[in-house]
Amino acid sequence: MPPSERANLNCVKTIGRFAPSPTSDLHIGNLRTAVLAWLFANAEGGEMLLRVEDLDQQRVAAAPGVARRQIEDLRSLGLSWPEPVWRQSERIEVYREAASKLETYECFCTRREIAAASQAPHGDYRPYPGTCAILTQAQRDEKRQNRKPAIRVRAEQATFTVHDIHAGDVTGVVDDFVLFRADGTPAYNLAAVVDDGLGGVNQVVRGRDLLDSSPRQAWLASKLGFVVPTYVHVGLAVNENGDRLAKRDGGYTLRDLKAGPREFFAKLCESAGLPPANTPKELKDRLAGTDWRQSEAIWNDWVISGSLF
Repeated sequence: MPPSERANLNCVKTIGRFAPSPTSDLHIGNLRTAVLAWLFANAEGGEMLLRVEDLDQQRVAAAPGVARRQIEDLRSLGLSWPEPVWRQSERIEVYREAASKLETYECFCTRREIAAASQAPHGDYRPYPGTCAILTQAQRDEKRQNRKPAIRVRAEQATFTVHDIHAGDVTGVVDDFVLFRADGTPAYNLAAVVDDGLGGVNQVVRGRDLLDSSPRQAWLASKLGFVVPTYVHVGLAVNENGDRLAKRDGGYTLRDLKAGPREFFAKLCESAGLPPANTPKELKDRLAGTDWRQSEAIWNDWVISGSLF
């Protein structure tokens, strides 16, 4: 059944997803999260959707062939998903239609101005202080002469609570976040929430670094009439300094490793405190009837030091 039809169902089975951005090859931390996303969905008789989050066309163009290699790497590990794979760059009008249902306003602030005005940064994220929310129409008209505006949703400091399988209930304040950048590109929060909602996604498995953004995205899902998913935030692959693996670390993609996909899959199982297996199906079968979701290793970071097998 195409994903577009799932939103019309009273979906009782688990629908998860994995959604990489094709700007660099998947490193082992990404692959670990993909395996866990597949496992959490399929162990409950559901399925994992795959989509390509390719809205940043400038960065995508600078990394030709990455999307194809990402899909090849996931398949080489034995992961599967229903077709078609959604590509966000082909769904711009879908996001515009969804945003038309929301109360929004134009924002002319630069990142520097927001950083200077924001008093409570959360990690790398600075909540928007609402500077442009109170502009008069005349003020907006004047500013538009010199700068193209971004479009923000008017959240009015709403609070929203989500449930994470490990972290429990997490409540956050929702700022007036960006829906469309000044160049007209849909922002991540809008595109991801709309795709999850229309795809019938009711379980989101991803790295724990995204936990703080969950109340904001869940609030948007509820405003658009979508099911708010259950969240499963899992540990990251980190280097010896405790920093999340990134492109700059190098040497940690599937193609860099001496081990083949089956051996690497077994290593991923070990990192998450799961029984040894060489394929997703084998792992799923070995976990049947066990309380594997409580494995602390799933929630803890995987420290990568030196050469990895």
